[in-house]
Amino acid sequence: MGQCYGKAGASSRADHDDIAGAVAPPSPLPANGAPQTPPQQAQATAPGTPRRRKSGSTTPVHQTPGVAWPSPYPAGGASPLPAGVSPSPARSTPRRFFKRPFPPPSPAKHIKATLAKRLGGGKPKEGTIPEEGGVGPGGGGGGGGGADGAEAERPLDKTFGFGKNFGAKYELGKEVGRGHFGHTCSAVVKKGEYKGHTVAVKIISKAKMTTAISIEDVRREVKILKALSGHNNLVKFYDACEDALNVYIVMELCEGGELLDRILARGGRYTEEDAKAIVVQILSVVAFCHLQGVVHRDLKPENFLFTTRDESAPMKLIDFGLSDFIRPDERLNDIVGSAYYVAPEVLHRSYSMEADIWSIGVITYILLCGSRPFWARTESGIFRSVLRADPNFDDSPWPSVSAEAKDFVKRFLNKDYRKRMTAVQALTHPWLRDEQRQIPLDILIFRLVKQYLRATPLKRLALKALSKALREDELLYLRLQFKLLEPRDGFVSLDNFRTVSYEDMSTLCCMF
Repeated sequence: MGQCYGKAGASSRADHDDIAGAVAPPSPLPANGAPQTPPQQAQATAPGTPRRRKSGSTTPVHQTPGVAWPSPYPAGGASPLPAGVSPSPARSTPRRFFKRPFPPPSPAKHIKATLAKRLGGGKPKEGTIPEEGGVGPGGGGGGGGGADGAEAERPLDKTFGFGKNFGAKYELGKEVGRGHFGHTCSAVVKKGEYKGHTVAVKIISKAKMTTAISIEDVRREVKILKALSGHNNLVKFYDACEDALNVYIVMELCEGGELLDRILARGGRYTEEDAKAIVVQILSVVAFCHLQGVVHRDLKPENFLFTTRDESAPMKLIDFGLSDFIRPDERLNDIVGSAYYVAPEVLHRSYSMEADIWSIGVITYILLCGSRPFWARTESGIFRSVLRADPNFDDSPWPSVSAEAKDFVKRFLNKDYRKRMTAVQALTHPWLRDEQRQIPLDILIFRLVKQYLRATPLKRLALKALSKALREDELLYLRLQFKLLEPRDGFVSLDNFRTVSYEDMSTLCCMF
């Protein structure tokens, strides 16, 4: 990153950043100070001309009477300046020396700005507060006149079109969890198909929806839950209701606790065999989400819940509040996620589904060794570690971990997102390979076929030559994907992709 220079002796440090929790959302931390620009040199003014301050007052310029500036041009020499204009007193622009450069700005600043937009925590407009019934300056009513005042006074549309009969259908119980945007309670269904069943209800207060972005986030979360419902490792969505005060999202109740609690209960780490069972479930549900065009953006142990207290109980992925729909060739640029699990390209504001793969790599690292791969005392320090540091594979217990497991984690935590495996490719990795396990269709295949069809003849020949250097695990993955498309006479068409997509979605829902 480029270095920025400021005033002599100035230095900006972020030594006292607050420690926050998850950005999904954790409260963002104060970032490093923004780089300052060197002060511009004041333009030369005619002697006696008063200088004007920013506040509007004037300050007379002190001068020594009777002393004129000596001309830098020899006697009789032609001056390039117009007649009557004195030359500058300095023969060259004075140089200012800087003791040290400022550090680069921290990505935490962008997270703070993003959350301020979502939560409506931006700085209020300056201006006097009008008296009751009065009008503020500029005729706009309270601090921002004209069109800005009308825009500020326009009420937000907080109607979602959900059912209005929540109280008639559900009886709320005790609180089972609390997050940044709302809290979750248990409830009993009073009527309908699931009468008598205990469910979880996520309650989001409309009072906290202070911006159009926060309202759209709730709409999108419900839309994603409806689109993804059906996978065995995905929390089931039942219903969405609203009233004048809250939005209620009714989902499956998972009573087995978080994956993080299981890790701590096991002394901080899993054995390799137990870790494999966890990672396979995570990869299967993430592959399902990616095939549907959804990127989660907040994968962490706290967002995986077990259905029961049983050790062999399946896990469920929850909390799609930060998730978004994404096209295969699209890049996202808003910084969201949790500090310890955020990918480097997210901090660089250009990322896609590979950001979820990085988060799975961090979770796998924690499962195998019990510590985080990137750590610092402050959030901005964590971000610097993610961008610059490499995970430690030398200290205990890594020497006793298998080479396949270490290779698996390293290929997930590659800072170059183009070199990371997809979720489906990871299921065919030697560490997780199981001949009896059927793998789903990878969205990457559709993307690669699309690129191949658009390639020039020369590029196609080059790709054919490179295909001869593929590793065995890569060939296994491609063979399985090719068979999944059910080619006819050795060829695949767009209809094959359409057919296998519908079949694969239903298969994924009951396979894992």
